[in-house]
Amino acid sequence: MFKLPFPLRDANAASGDKPLGDLPEWNLDDLYTSEDAAELKRDLDWLEDACARFAEDYENKLADIDAAGLLDCVLRNEKINQIAGRIMSYAGLRYYQLTTDAGRAKFMSDTQEKVTNFTTPLVFFTLELNRLDDAHLSALLAENADLARYKPIFDRIRAMKPYQLSDEMEKFLHDLGVVGDAWERLFDETIAGLQFDVNGETLGIEGTLNLLTDPERENREAAARELADVFAANVKTFARVHNTQTKEKEIIDRWRGMETAQTGRHLSNQVEPEVVEALRNAVVNAYPKLSHRYYELKRKWLGLDRMQVWDRNAPLPMEEKRVVNWAQAEKTVMDAYTAFDPRMGDLAKPFFGKGWIDAAVKPGKAPGAFAHPTVTDVHPYVMLNYLGKPRDVMTLAHELGHGVHQVLAAGQGEMLSQTPLTLAETASVFGEMLTFRKMLDGAKTQRDRKVLLAGKVEDMINTVVRQIAFYDFECKLHAARRGGELTPEAIGDLWMSVQAESLGPAFDFMEGYESFWAYIPHFVHSPFYVYAYAFGDGLVNALYAVYQEGKPGFEDKYFNMLKAGGSKHHKELLAPFGLDASDPAFWDKGLDMISGFIDELEAMEE
Repeated sequence: MFKLPFPLRDANAASGDKPLGDLPEWNLDDLYTSEDAAELKRDLDWLEDACARFAEDYENKLADIDAAGLLDCVLRNEKINQIAGRIMSYAGLRYYQLTTDAGRAKFMSDTQEKVTNFTTPLVFFTLELNRLDDAHLSALLAENADLARYKPIFDRIRAMKPYQLSDEMEKFLHDLGVVGDAWERLFDETIAGLQFDVNGETLGIEGTLNLLTDPERENREAAARELADVFAANVKTFARVHNTQTKEKEIIDRWRGMETAQTGRHLSNQVEPEVVEALRNAVVNAYPKLSHRYYELKRKWLGLDRMQVWDRNAPLPMEEKRVVNWAQAEKTVMDAYTAFDPRMGDLAKPFFGKGWIDAAVKPGKAPGAFAHPTVTDVHPYVMLNYLGKPRDVMTLAHELGHGVHQVLAAGQGEMLSQTPLTLAETASVFGEMLTFRKMLDGAKTQRDRKVLLAGKVEDMINTVVRQIAFYDFECKLHAARRGGELTPEAIGDLWMSVQAESLGPAFDFMEGYESFWAYIPHFVHSPFYVYAYAFGDGLVNALYAVYQEGKPGFEDKYFNMLKAGGSKHHKELLAPFGLDASDPAFWDKGLDMISGFIDELEAMEE
């Protein structure tokens, strides 16, 4: 089923007062030309037949087939995943272009139900694989090199073995997935349909969040208060969605015997719980030297006695208000990518000229940004809500990094190309860092350098501190839900507990801010996704430090890491660079880079 592998980022867009140039739109013809396309009907018919034949040929027979037979089984399963992924990518991407369109919503819902029904007979595949004896499977892998290539997939599947239910229960849960998807769509459509009246103008959520970066403080405050009022008016709906989704997860986790609400995410990320805990603890312990210290600096720059929540993303007073048109944004990112390695530029170039990016803000379009890989025989698509702020250029660099990663990993095939979320942020954050460093090197004045450094620190705080605070909120939310239904007020209390801790003593919190958890899509679409952002940022900071050392061969090692997709564990991928994410000191290196930027900003004040 269609899921956004890189959920909408918690980033605010910019003012759209000036022309942005010709903003690209998606051309989805490389998937299908329309919902009535003959090719789409052909693929749906093929999928229904292929799934039925797959079950007929292999159900209750995996234990008896030889290595060649198992390879054929895996390849047929992979082809099924590819066709199903192509169909749902098309339906999903059309929907996210215009979530308020009833026809597109119905088409995605109907298509998703068909694909779910067709693929339900395939549930046996992973269940029977997990019943194979370890020695028997090892012997099959040793016998056939082509089959052995899929060992990472077998390892990933078999990691779920302790949590596997009966065949009937697994099929039931597979079918039940469409209900959870419906709650996700309710969230998306509610968010997309919200209207905010700010200073006499009616805006959608993207335009209203954008005002939180407005130079005029009264505009930021007006937007924040309107957000609070509208969220409060709809908070019962959002609380119902969160209560239902977290309860559904609790029931499934309990039946599976998962130790914590986070266990499933850690398994899918192929990361050990202790590694995530080390990351979380390192970041929380660093709050005072990161966010607390930076926001105290920002308070002084803004000339305020106290910071309010609408000042968090305020532009700096020394920052010139400017709009970066699309052509400038493209050149900035392409120059940075190409300067790192011309191969990177060559991989990024098609995104701009072939309809692989949808950039404009449009009524009903999903907010934020993401990159979706579709399937390995097509190409990724990038969605932005581009309004020309310099930070929007960084969002472009980020999502383009995902796209380049997905193109490189496609050579692994449908099953092995899928990168765990913790590593999926590597190329995106690295792309941001390349773009930032290119812009920093080109700074002409001390003021320009200060603005760039401060902007990067804010982005890193949003990526590391804010996302770990989100993670702590989710941990508290899921733990509390196990004790019963949560009122909107109870959810708001959990939200405020992590906000005060992470943002620090420079802030006061307006009445109504306790409902700002309501619009964050990660909590609904991908529980516990958020720590992947912090993981990726810390990993890239350590990686970039190795790159700065100038040792030969870094670029080739980097490309090999991206090409590996999901075929290797993070230990294997980082070993060529001399890095180990399981070492608690690893995370301190990444956090020290952020702290070093703040040191430089403080030195500029002397």
